[in-house]
Amino acid sequence: MIKHTFGMAALVLACAGAVTMLPLSQAHAAEEAGEAHVSCDMTYNLAGWSLIYKHAEGTGVITCDNGQHAKVKITVVGGGLTAGKYHIDHGKGEISHVHGIRDVYGDYVQASADAGVVKSAQAQVLTKGTTSLALSGTGQGVNLGISVGKFTISPR
Repeated sequence: MIKHTFGMAALVLACAGAVTMLPLSQAHAAEEAGEAHVSCDMTYNLAGWSLIYKHAEGTGVITCDNGQHAKVKITVVGGGLTAGKYHIDHGKGEISHVHGIRDVYGDYVQASADAGVVKSAQAQVLTKGTTSLALSGTGQGVNLGISVGKFTISPR
């Protein structure tokens, strides 16, 4: 089961990575124009359920390398071939291609592969324009499936 979990996660990361590479030429042009990029990290907790429709809510803290930080609310909605109930504790996220913390807020396109019984695993790469959000985390629950949807970060 663990090999299958990591195989599904690797497939999602590879597909999402290919999608996120497309807008990098715009980001490179912004860097050459003198616009500095900021890196931000997020820690989060997330709990949700799915039965074709997927819904999860959570909270997190974002810290950027320019000194900005904020508490955030996370909402996930979507659908696909999914079923289960789960929670992710002490998840981690890396946010790139932003100019400040305000660029972090908004809706990200989500594609995920989740698998787990008792121990759940999550690995995703999400995009919002040229901004990328790579998530990873473990938790507990029963969840299995592949889904697409919207991952929203808003101020708390």
